[in-house]
Amino acid sequence: MGQFDKDKQAIVECARWLSEHGYFGCVRGSGGNISVKLSAQNIMAITPSRRPYQEMTLDDICVVDDQLTSIEGRLTPSVEATLHLSVYENRPDVYAVIHTHPVFAGILSIINKPIPALFDEITFEIGDGVDVVPYAISGSTDLAQNVVSKLDNECYCYILQNHGALSLGKDLDQAWKNAELLEKVAQIYYYALATGKKITTLPQDAVEQIYKMRESKQQQDRI
Repeated sequence: MGQFDKDKQAIVECARWLSEHGYFGCVRGSGGNISVKLSAQNIMAITPSRRPYQEMTLDDICVVDDQLTSIEGRLTPSVEATLHLSVYENRPDVYAVIHTHPVFAGILSIINKPIPALFDEITFEIGDGVDVVPYAISGSTDLAQNVVSKLDNECYCYILQNHGALSLGKDLDQAWKNAELLEKVAQIYYYALATGKKITTLPQDAVEQIYKMRESKQQQDRI
């Protein structure tokens, strides 16, 4: 057993589930990526580049430091590794990052449509809205910088323009759940927009109350 095997196995299980449920665009592809920040250490475990999820094993997961120097793994880390590191550097509350290519978040990404606060549960878990990160080429430092420019809103999900979605969490389970919630609300919002009728959003005082509840829970979790 290696030092990071538990985290690496969790990434494999998450990746396979997301792939099987269509979150990476196609089951046989290798689009998207998943990483976990390993404890307080300045290192992360991340999925490799161009490795189909259905074939992925624990030994395929890459462990790298903040300079992308390999610590464990024989494959090349995901092309989006710099993006993941940038998130960890700028959001100390985040310990897991999931980049997906789901259908409905993808639709919103090409019409450049952020998601407002629509439901209590989504607002509590994700935040008061899902912003659109401006487009930049996959794997580029420009994309990483564009993501960083949005992180100070303290939300846990983002739409990547003409690309896909990004879900964050305090751990892999939370990021995984947020990826599901994002696609759920994206699907509902898309169908609601298609009706042509007025979209009702949560009242601001309700959002503020939900945020107070969210902050209280976060404080309890730290104890």
